[in-house]
Parts: sequence; structure tokens; C-alpha cells
Amino acid sequence: MKLDNYTIEDAKPEDLPAIVAIYNSTVAGRQVTADLEPITVESRKQWFGEHNSHHRPLWVMRSKGEIVAWLSFQSFYGRAAYNATAEISIYVSEACRGQGVGGILLEKAFAACPRLGLKRLVGFIFGHNDPSLKLLRKYGFEEWGFLPGVAELDGIERDLVIVGKKVEV
Repeated sequence: MKLDNYTIEDAKPEDLPAIVAIYNSTVAGRQVTADLEPITVESRKQWFGEHNSHHRPLWVMRSKGEIVAWLSFQSFYGRAAYNATAEISIYVSEACRGQGVGGILLEKAFAACPRLGLKRLVGFIFGHNDPSLKLLRKYGFEEWGFLPGVAELDGIERDLVIVGKKVEV
């Protein structure tokens, strides 16, 4: 799918099946998520409800009426002192990977940070997920932490790289 015209908007409950489908498309590759089996829409309802447009948004990108990607902001550690830091996650449909979608979503995220009261963004990326690490580094994220072998995928220990970026407010 060629990404021509697109919109980015707050996700609505009826978007959850498409969000889950994009997420599930990454499970088998063992590069993006630590889930070992596909998740269900039902299992993501509480997660969906934790997002809102004024504090921790969940956005969907649409092209030709179809959801092709999503970005979520999540509270980093759940305590008030960490409110100015959020974890971001980006998931892109298979048809749109490698077309700059991640960069578009990151730029929108950076622009929204002042409104959301965010001063830092963090990401948790498998050490073998070169495309995601390359994208985040391109946009100024730096390695803030490294957890060797903390995940096991199909009998293989995998590292987790914590990346972060201080954003302009």
C-alpha cells in the first residue's frame, strides 16, 4: 500500500480491532513484542481505556479509510514524579512499513509533548530490532539503559534497549 493521503486522530473504541490486528501482525516475527501469542480485542479493552486525548493519547493513522498505524503514550512508571515522562509505542501495518510512517508519528508526538506536559519520551526496544532502533536514533533518541537477556523468545535470550529523548517544551 502506498501512503498518499493520511490523517492522524485519537483512536475510538471501534478502532480497537484494527489496532489489535496490526499489533498481532508483529507477534510471529519475534522482533517487536514480547507477547508470544496473538492477543484479543477483549484483552486490550482496559489498556485502551487508559488512554485519553489530554494526558496519554492513543492515535491511529488512516490512509484511504483504513488504519495503517498507531502510536500510544503510556505512563512510564505510574507514580506522580514520573508524569513528565511517557513511554511511546508505534506499530505499523505490514503494507506500510518502510514508508516513513514511524517518522510522521514521532514528529506529531514531539509536537504534542508540550500540550501533554511531557519533557521526556522513552521506548523499550529489543536489541535485535534494528529497524526500530534505527528510527528512534534518527529522531534523537539515545540509549538510556540496557537489560541483557531479559526476554526469552523461542529459547533465545534477547536484550532490551531502553532509549530516551528529552523533548523541547
